[in-house]
Amino acid sequence: MPAFNAAAYIYESISSVLLQSYQDWHLYVIDDASTDNTAQVVSSFNDSRITLISLKVNSGVARARNVGIESCKGQYIAFLDSDDLWESNKLSLQVPLLKKGYDVVCSNYAIFTDDPKNIVGTRYCPSEFGYSQMLRGNCIGNLTGIYNQKKLGKCLQQECGHEDYLMWLELLSRSGSAACVQQVLARYRVADNSLSGNKIKAACWQWNIYRKKLKMCFLKSSYYWCYYAISALLRSLK
Repeated sequence: MPAFNAAAYIYESISSVLLQSYQDWHLYVIDDASTDNTAQVVSSFNDSRITLISLKVNSGVARARNVGIESCKGQYIAFLDSDDLWESNKLSLQVPLLKKGYDVVCSNYAIFTDDPKNIVGTRYCPSEFGYSQMLRGNCIGNLTGIYNQKKLGKCLQQECGHEDYLMWLELLSRSGSAACVQQVLARYRVADNSLSGNKIKAACWQWNIYRKKLKMCFLKSSYYWCYYAISALLRSLK
């Protein structure tokens, strides 16, 4: 859990981990040189399964996540940002799929503004998908993703806007396929004024991943980017 000036929401986020019906977990909170009382809020939890790592210099979300990834010692790695929430059955429904043989697992998730009960949308994914389908658009909400690091190895994030998408692409290239629990197992927070914002920036990030990170030719990049853009447009019309 990367955190920067997250004092307003991080208590709820950590509490959603504590409320998991599956209790065999360890939470690493990486305080990215916050200037508010984020560290104090985290320290208020008296649970040996929570480790606070404080960075001296603000490094950005990708580097903060990487500190957490590098610190993880367990078989599986999952992600939750400091203003998002997990449903209490999130891990208990995903871990059996990992034990069954899937190395990457995600779920559907809800989008809310301010109050977690104020659901403004839901993101759905196919029950199973592979790398080629993932190229057409991100099927894995980072707050829902979990992977088997003992089999796939640790995959660090690059600073590229869609750093989580690029990471999941790399993991899918190693695993071959992913399973998606067809239930809403997490809640993603957005600001009221960001529901329709940053779409152009996101589209630029997507193009950058195709061309600069994956080194695709122009035609192949254009094909996948058009697919991504049309899918995003159709999703916004629902």
